[in-house]
Amino acid sequence: MADGIVGGVRRASGWSIALGVLMIIAGFLAVGLEPFVTGVIVVYIVAWTAIFSGGAQLFYAFSHEAKHRWLEALLGIIYIIAGIYLLMHPLGGLLAITLLLACFLLVYGVFAIVLAFQMRPAPGWGWVLFDAIITVLLGGLIYAHWPFNADWIIGTLFGISLIVSGFTRLMLSMAVRRLTARAA
Repeated sequence: MADGIVGGVRRASGWSIALGVLMIIAGFLAVGLEPFVTGVIVVYIVAWTAIFSGGAQLFYAFSHEAKHRWLEALLGIIYIIAGIYLLMHPLGGLLAITLLLACFLLVYGVFAIVLAFQMRPAPGWGWVLFDAIITVLLGGLIYAHWPFNADWIIGTLFGISLIVSGFTRLMLSMAVRRLTARAA
């Protein structure tokens, strides 16, 4: 039984290592490409995600009996309109997404700091703290210079965040691998 659990954790850590490596590669690509192009790509991804989410919300609204079906349908329509707007105005979307990214990174970083201290003294907790501090710093940099740097900030800083998060995932997963090797 314990061998099955250890084997499962070991397989999961292998997938996590692979994901960490992919995140690092994606981060270098995001930084290496023209950062403006990367930023616009992010806007298009967000736009299409909003459109598909809106479609799913509309489907959900009309696929079951609900007291507030019209509110669910309205939410789906808002998602679709927002996605179409982003597709039609990618530069305005880049400004908005830059500000949202700053807020996201700041909030994520704060929660990751709390997580790191909750993990302490487990192996790898320092990497989670390192990731959290870098994430808060990146979010603060984006916010401090917005909107004047929105044309390059998404691609560059988001790429850096991917690199650091990928490296953190890689180190944490390797620590889990070492623990499972000792347990086996």
